Amino acid sequence: MNGMSTEKRSYELRARAERQRETRRRIVEATAALHQDVGPARTTVSEIARRAGVQRLTVYNHFPDEAELFAACQRHFMTRHPPPDLSAALTLEDAHARVEAVLGAMYESYRERAPMTSNVLRDRSALPALDALLERTMDAQLGQLADALTAALGARGGRAKRLHATVALALDFWTWERLAREGFDERAAAQLMASLVGAC
Repeated sequence: MNGMSTEKRSYELRARAERQRETRRRIVEATAALHQDVGPARTTVSEIARRAGVQRLTVYNHFPDEAELFAACQRHFMTRHPPPDLSAALTLEDAHARVEAVLGAMYESYRERAPMTSNVLRDRSALPALDALLERTMDAQLGQLADALTAALGARGGRAKRLHATVALALDFWTWERLAREGFDERAAAQLMASLVGAC
């Protein structure tokens, strides 16, 4: 009898945990969709709850603070839209070709993720928790990439500082966005910005 009770209790706990995971997944998916549609600053808990089919309190129970929800949303989105694999580009011997290849891959990624990225970057200054998350993730990753590209170009002193700033500008999402509005496709934009880096 005890064995049956224990087995039943174990089954109930597993079922409950699965329901909680499913609820959490729906909340995160609803949040990600809203961030892409209207942006994080205009996303309300009430609308998250409505789309996820839960009560507002349920959202708060799963995500007591917005920082945790932002992080979960970012993980969800990046799982479905992973960053480009730059390993081959970063091993190119020619420095100019390396920069152009990296920029081309990044710009293609920016185009794919443009609706979400533009909303998130637009709203970061209004949401300290989001800004802190982006500093730890996107900003840090782009900074490391700019460091690697600059170091490989072999500049020193003041020239290295100018070169790093130019590489960082080339890697910036808003740079791609402006060039796209000017009618440049990813390849042409990468060629233009690589030439600018080379001129430094």
